[in-house]
Amino acid sequence: MITDFHGDHFFLSNFFPVEIVFEGDVYPTVEHAFQAAKTSIREQREAIRLAASPVSAKRLGRRVTLRGDWETVKFDIMLGFLRQKFTQPDLRQKLLETGDLELIEGNRWGDRIWGRVMIKGQWVGKNHLGQLLMQVRSEVRENQRPQSER
Repeated sequence: MITDFHGDHFFLSNFFPVEIVFEGDVYPTVEHAFQAAKTSIREQREAIRLAASPVSAKRLGRRVTLRGDWETVKFDIMLGFLRQKFTQPDLRQKLLETGDLELIEGNRWGDRIWGRVMIKGQWVGKNHLGQLLMQVRSEVRENQRPQSER
């Protein structure tokens, strides 16, 4: 399993630099786009888009006016951004090279929704980011198979 999205596996992180287009605007990372998608207020989205780093974008995203449907759409929005990210040939290849390894966004900041935390030797949490990455990897793999094998 891969439990750390740093170093050789930084490309799996939402902080990895890759252009993401959301509603006609280009964002420098998945994190920027995701945080901007939380709100419908144009000025808040633009401030996030222009944030100097993914960390800054994440901080700004915590203070936006949430769109009314956020809790029901956030996982689909993240999936769309990840699908877009892995249309990049080099990133798509790196994702495929993870084989069938389980992808876990292991973290020390306590996020048990998007990732997992280690508690008494066990990974605890829903790991939605890891699950979505594995789904995209499966889709990419399926799309690379010849039509006759699908």
